[in-house]
Amino acid sequence: MNAKMKAGLRPLLRAAGMLAALLVAPVAAQGPELAMLDGLRSGAWELKDRADGSRSRVCIRSGRDFIQMRHKQLTCDRFVVEDNPSLVTVHYSCPHAGFGQTTIRKESTSLVQISTQGVAGRQPFNFDAEARYAGSC
Repeated sequence: MNAKMKAGLRPLLRAAGMLAALLVAPVAAQGPELAMLDGLRSGAWELKDRADGSRSRVCIRSGRDFIQMRHKQLTCDRFVVEDNPSLVTVHYSCPHAGFGQTTIRKESTSLVQISTQGVAGRQPFNFDAEARYAGSC
């Protein structure tokens, strides 16, 4: 590449650098990823299935445990689709075990609505529930 071509590229590279800085700045100002889930109480939660009204209890360490309810204890790749103060949607993929997408809507630190669907063990699942904090585990 000759000197004339390099000189012509400099303004273009500067402009690209400024554009990149503008695109990254708003992301950096948003705060920690999935902060809403980190604000939920740890402990026992009662889940009420919206389809059949059945109830069950789960013990969670953090609100992030709600993301993979059908793929517990698995190491999965996650992609955050939506991350707001009251609504989070995460898509995840677990090698050789399936995938899912979960949306969690916060009503308070002790009440959330959970909707998750995907494939686990080669079987589709779809689960909608209300989760209420029930105390310590």
